[in-house]
Amino acid sequence: MSKKQVFQFLDAPREMPRKLPLALRTAGDWNELYGAFAQTEAAHQSGRCLDCGNPYCEAKCPVHNYIPNWLQLVQEGRILEAAALCHETNPLPEMCGRVCPQDRLCEGACTLNDDFGAVTIGAVEKYIVDTAFAQGWRPDLSKVVASGKHVAVIGAGPAGLACADRLVRSGIAVTVFDRYEQIGGLMQFGIPSFKLDKAVIATRREVLEGMGVVFKLGVEIGHHLRLEHLLTGYDAVFLGLGAYRYTDGGLPGQDLAGVLPALPFLVQNGRIVTGNDPHGRPIAGWEDTLAMPDLRGKRVVVLGGGDTGMDCVRSAVRLGAASVTCAYRRDEANMPGSAREVANAREEGVQFLFNRQPLAVESSDGKAASGVRMVETRLGAPDANGRRNPEPIAGSESVVAADIVIIAFGFSPKVPDWLAAQGVQAQPNGRLAVGGNGRLAYQTGHDKLFAGGDCVRGADLVVTAVQEGRDAAASIARMVLRGVRAIPAALESA
Repeated sequence: MSKKQVFQFLDAPREMPRKLPLALRTAGDWNELYGAFAQTEAAHQSGRCLDCGNPYCEAKCPVHNYIPNWLQLVQEGRILEAAALCHETNPLPEMCGRVCPQDRLCEGACTLNDDFGAVTIGAVEKYIVDTAFAQGWRPDLSKVVASGKHVAVIGAGPAGLACADRLVRSGIAVTVFDRYEQIGGLMQFGIPSFKLDKAVIATRREVLEGMGVVFKLGVEIGHHLRLEHLLTGYDAVFLGLGAYRYTDGGLPGQDLAGVLPALPFLVQNGRIVTGNDPHGRPIAGWEDTLAMPDLRGKRVVVLGGGDTGMDCVRSAVRLGAASVTCAYRRDEANMPGSAREVANAREEGVQFLFNRQPLAVESSDGKAASGVRMVETRLGAPDANGRRNPEPIAGSESVVAADIVIIAFGFSPKVPDWLAAQGVQAQPNGRLAVGGNGRLAYQTGHDKLFAGGDCVRGADLVVTAVQEGRDAAASIARMVLRGVRAIPAALESA
C-alpha cells in the first residue's frame, strides 16, 4: 500500500474534468458537460483527501458512501476493488457521480472545501465505475443463493432500480414494470443528456439484467396489468412511482400559448434528443404529450430556482433561444438548486433575476404569452422549515418580456386510482404513508406493498431515491425471507 501524502492538497489544487467548450454548448451540443478523468488525474485528485478520522463527506452523503476508502483505492490503482466498494452502499454510483449536487452534499462537507477546494468526489466516483465497467467488472453474485421468492417492482426510476439491485443480491428474483419505453424514470427522460448521457443508463440496464433483473417496459399498471395480479403472483410489491403532479402556482395567464410545464418540456425534449419517440406515453397528469415549440430566436423565461429550473434554462440555451432568464423569488444564497449548476448556467449566458415573485403571465394579443409581470421581494420571517419567506415590495412591479414561459415550481406525488383501491393511505400532500404503527420501514398499510423515493418523500434528489429504494429492499427481504433463511448482512446494515 502506498504511503499517504497527507499534505498533497497544498501542492495539488482542486480540479474538475475538462468541460465541453462553451461554443459547442451554446451551439446545441447535448453531450455531457464534463469529460472524464484519466487515471493519473483521478489518482492526483483522490490524493488530496485528508482521510479525516470522522469523515464529514460520508455523514453528509444520503447513502453514506465509504468515500475516503475508495479514494485511497484509486490512488493505489485498485479500480475494481474501488468499484465493488462503491456498490456496497450505492446501487447506482455512476448516476450519482454525475447528477448529485455534490456542492451541497459530500463536497460541501469536505474539510478542504472552505480554504483549499473540496476533493472532486463526484468526478472520481464517475471515473471509478465507468472505468471498471469498461474493464468488464460486474457485481459478484457467485455466492448468492436463490430463495425461491419473487418481488415485483413498479417503476424503473432510481428508487425502483436500487431496490431491484439489493433484492437480487439477497437471492430474491425481481421483475420491474414501467410504463415508459426505457428504464431510468426521470434520469432517462427528465435529466438532460448534458448532465447524464443516456448510454450510462443503458449500461446499467445491461448490468442489472446480467444480475437477473427482468424488465417489462411499456406496461402500465391499472391499464395493461392489474395490481391484483401482482399481489397474487408475487411475494411483495415495491412502489417507486415518482412525483409527477405539476405545481403550477395558479398564475393568471398560465393557460396562454407559449406557457409550458417544466417536466413535460424536459421529457419531450429528452425523447427527441435521444432519438426516442417524442409522442410516447404521456406524463401522468396531462391528457396528451407536450407539443414542443421551436425556441430558436425566442425570449425564454423560466420560473423557479431548483435543479429542474436549471435543467430548463440550460436546455433552452441549447435549443437556440435568443435569451434565457431565470426568475426566483428569493436571493441566490437561498436557491434550492446546485450552485455548480447555477454557475454553469450563468457561463452559458443565462440571466438571473433574484428576489422576483411572478404575479401573472401577460399577453399582447390575448392568445400567446408576451411577458411575465413580477414584483420585487425582500426576505422576511422564516417559515415552518426555517427558510425566510419572500415578501412583496409595494410599487416594484415590472414586466419581463417573454415568448416562452416555463413553469418549474416543483412536483408532488399523486396516488393512482388503482393503488387507492387497495386501501393504501396518502398524506394530505399526496405522499404515500409508510412505516409506523408496528409496520416495517417503507411498508404501506397493505402488508405486501412497500414504497420509497419521491412518491414517499416528495420530489427530491436521485441519491435520496436510491437510498430509499435500497433501504426498502431490506424491509422487503425481512418480510419475504422470514422463516426461509437469515437476512443477508448487506441488507441488515442498510
